[in-house]
Amino acid sequence: MRGDPRRLQAAAYPARLDLPTRFGDMDANGHLNNVAIAQLFEEARVQFNTGSAQLLAGARPRIMVAHVGIDYVAEGHYPLPVALMMGISEIGNSSFRMAMAAFQADRCFALCDSVLVVRGPDGGRAALPQVLRERLEAHRLNG
Repeated sequence: MRGDPRRLQAAAYPARLDLPTRFGDMDANGHLNNVAIAQLFEEARVQFNTGSAQLLAGARPRIMVAHVGIDYVAEGHYPLPVALMMGISEIGNSSFRMAMAAFQADRCFALCDSVLVVRGPDGGRAALPQVLRERLEAHRLNG
């Protein structure tokens, strides 16, 4: 994640979700707790994938999280809102990698990569449906 300098630039991401921070998101050091940051990324991932799931309505595949990795590159602070930037960095046959970054005041403070897998009705891996592949392609990281 950290090796790709474009990941620290908001312009690299085609999708954005703004979320508020809460007083309870702070830790004893006065900055956003790592668990709170993970929850912000989770909310962004869920909202993005809700749009994907609506495309698949009736097709029965499910999108499941297979891996999540977070790099904390600076401190996040309450009460500043967080801009969660999202894009797709890789698309495979049955999975894709979602790249996200958290920004406050135009400064990136955390990066997140998630691998998501499409599961079929039998619970095994399934090929990415074409309509989902097209949506993912439209949300590729810029640059």
